[in-house]
Amino acid sequence: MRVLLSNDDGVHAAGLRALAEAFHGDEVWVVAPDREQSASSHAISLHRPLRLLEVGPRWYAVDGTPTDAVYMGLNLVLREARPDVVVSGVNHGPNLGNDVLYSGTVAAAMEGALLGVNAVAVSLAAPPPHDFRDAARFAAALARQVVARPPPAPVLLNVNVPPGPVRGYRFTRLGRRTYGNEVVEKIDPRGRKYYWIGGEGRVQNEDIPGSDCNAVLLERLAAVTPIHLDVTHDPMFQELRSWTVPGYAKEPVP
Repeated sequence: MRVLLSNDDGVHAAGLRALAEAFHGDEVWVVAPDREQSASSHAISLHRPLRLLEVGPRWYAVDGTPTDAVYMGLNLVLREARPDVVVSGVNHGPNLGNDVLYSGTVAAAMEGALLGVNAVAVSLAAPPPHDFRDAARFAAALARQVVARPPPAPVLLNVNVPPGPVRGYRFTRLGRRTYGNEVVEKIDPRGRKYYWIGGEGRVQNEDIPGSDCNAVLLERLAAVTPIHLDVTHDPMFQELRSWTVPGYAKEPVP
């Protein structure tokens, strides 16, 4: 099996190394950012050149975002030999619920799926110090299953694993997390104001049965959530069909 690995914690991150070791016996390629790019979401570098550095056999660093790295991996490094699966991680911390909208880890895997390759994003939902081995082994086993039973269209699976041996897993929906809406104002040594967004409060997780948050944080199970790339809100789409905008002609929905 040919595997392309990436992440948002950087090419030298311990979670990435653990993931590569979990695919022992497979043909592993790594194309990852040259430094941490957490919370970079799906940013892609269109207004500056990128540099690609080979840091080891089949191991490359890109001076860009996680999306850049996977794009370069699929369209340059592995252009003539597409991988069977893209795996991103193991992230240093969770990517639960609405975290997926900000996560560089998920974005790297999403870029793989957008470019036609089945993809898995995996995160260790634990504070440091981190031991990534169990999460990496679970991700490798899941990736092999994706390759063995390929879905009709490229799939993106978001995986969160609690600390310690994986005693079980559940297929879940995305939950909801709140980090607070504060903007913290501080003063620098020269008397100028600067700001931290998000505040300093604790994360709040909504109690939603069947969610990834509940599975990981309450039941200590690994959560596997399929992410759909079509984000159209169908109930609202149906509601909008009855709307009119005065002064403009409304064309029927095909």
